[in-house]
Parts: sequence; C-alpha cells; structure tokens
Amino acid sequence: MSFSGFVAPAYGARPIAPSKKCSARTLAWNTTRVRMTVSGDGGAAREQKSLGSLVKSVNKFTRPHTIRGTILGAFAGCTKALVENSSAIDWGLIPTAVMGLVALLCGNAYIVGINQIYDIDIDKVNKPFLPLASGEMNKTVAWTVVLASLACGMAIVYRFYSSLIFKLYSFGLLLGTIYSVPPFHLKRFPVLAALIISTVRGFLLNFGVYHATCAALKVPFGWNVPIAFLATFMTLFAVVIALSKDIPDIEGDRTGNVETFSTRLGPRRMVQTVTNLLTANYMMAIGVALRFPTQVRAPVMIAAHLAMLVSLRIRSTKVEYESKEGVKKFYAFIWLLFYLEYMLFPFL
Repeated sequence: MSFSGFVAPAYGARPIAPSKKCSARTLAWNTTRVRMTVSGDGGAAREQKSLGSLVKSVNKFTRPHTIRGTILGAFAGCTKALVENSSAIDWGLIPTAVMGLVALLCGNAYIVGINQIYDIDIDKVNKPFLPLASGEMNKTVAWTVVLASLACGMAIVYRFYSSLIFKLYSFGLLLGTIYSVPPFHLKRFPVLAALIISTVRGFLLNFGVYHATCAALKVPFGWNVPIAFLATFMTLFAVVIALSKDIPDIEGDRTGNVETFSTRLGPRRMVQTVTNLLTANYMMAIGVALRFPTQVRAPVMIAAHLAMLVSLRIRSTKVEYESKEGVKKFYAFIWLLFYLEYMLFPFL
C-alpha cells in the first residue's frame, strides 16, 4: 500500500523510497510486489485454514463413532455373504460394493445430522462440542450436508440395488426423520425411541447389507444360523445402545423436557439395566454356539463372548457416577464392545 510517497515494508523489508532514478513503472512494480506479499500468501493461508476447519466441522457433524459402527456392520455382513458364496465372487462388483458403503454413510450422516439440527438447545448442555451447539457450524451448512446426504444416498440405492433394498433404505431414513423432527419427535417417548434405533441400526442394517450382497452375487437369500444370530444379536445390542446413550445426557434431556429411561431411573440404575441386558445377549450368543456347534465356530464364539461378558461386568463396577465424564467412558466402552462384535462375526 502506498502512503505519502512511501511503500509499506513487508515482513521486515526495507522501505522503498522514491527517487529521481526510480521511475513510476519501478515504483508501481514494487507496490504490486508488496501487495502480493502482504495479501496473496496470507489470503491463501486463510482460505486453506477455512477449508480445513469446514472439513473438521463436517467430520464432527457426522458423529465418527456411529460412522465406524456403520462401516464395520457393512464389512461384517458383506464378508460373511462372500465367505458363504465364494464361488460366486465377481471382482467386477467392487464398484457396486463401494457405492453401497457410500449410501450407508450418507444415510448415517442424514440421520445424525437431522437430529443435531433439531436438538441444538439440548446439545448445548449435553454435547457442547458438537459443531452446531458450539457455533462452529451454522444451520445453512448443516442443512446442506443433510439434504445432500439424503439425495445422494437415495440416488445411489435406487440406481444400484433392488426395489426391496431401496424400500428398506427409505424406511430407515423415514424412521430416522420421525425420531428427531417435529411434530413427531419420537425420541421423546423412550420405548419408541429404543425401537427406532434398534430397528435401523440392528435389523435393517444387518439384514439389508447381507441381502444386498447376496443379490449382487446373484445367489438366493436364505436365513441361516450365523445371519439370524447377527440380526438378532445386533438388534438387541442396538437397544442397549439406545438406552445407554441417554445416560450421559440426563441433564440436557431434563432441561429440554425429553423424558427417557435415564431421566426416570438415574445413571446408576441405568448402567445396571444395560449391563444386565447385554449380559443376557452374551449368554444368548453362548447358547447359540452350544445349540448349533456345527453351523458356527463354537469354540471361538463361546470364548470371545465369554471374554466380552467378563469385561463388561468388571467395567460396570468401575463407573464413576459422580462425574459426567465417568458415565461417558462407560458409554464409549459399550460402543467398543459393539465394534468388537462386528469384527468377530466373519470368523464365526
């Protein structure tokens, strides 16, 4: 910038004073160079920083822990179908499989995103780190991500998969919508909220992925012990997720007049409840292995679920109820067990 015949220094550069030997062209060139030095690189750096912040905000907005669960669920169901029908594997179907995963992630982003849009006030108490609650992201960006995810996911499923899978996918999105959006806002009703989450993350995800993989391989779908076990076990586990997710959110739910089992029973009784439910689920898994030892890898199934059961019981005795962070750690441990189940399933 030129001021009183003086060119402003850039980053410690010596002032360039006009003289008789300094032509107007030279002075103009020096001025332009300084402007580029002062504003050009800084503008690019700011733009890069802004883009990085946006990517970070969108990542938090999609709730990475739920994304991991969706990816592992898709991997488990797809891998099991491939192992059972190895002779029908066609590597040309890889793009279709990738598009299916993208559609699942879009559906996941839509459901968790629409929930955050309508729960900003509650999240300011329960989850102030979320981008909308903290002001890091505005509603315009949030709606853009949500609607783009909805359109992209539905377009992919409609284009690449059967009408049954499209209907199941659409039904899952509908349930995710009425869970969060007024006037339905079914998350206000504990039983309905738990049923919605267990249906979407339990039955629809696991049945849908396995069925879609079989259809892509052009092999008939048929219920067998492993896939029936997965659908049942993960549906019940999703109930546990639905119940335990409200334990750290008691304060905000009470502020927002959202009644949950946790607001009714308190954190200690809810931890005991979800621990007992998950214990029963693990005992069911062991029972299936004992009942059908030739249709599953019984020793692996028994040993793994017994180990997770013992870990759960020990961890439940160490919950720090006095702090919100202590309860959150227990909830995070439940998600860890959820991930481990999907990682185990292809080996059963």
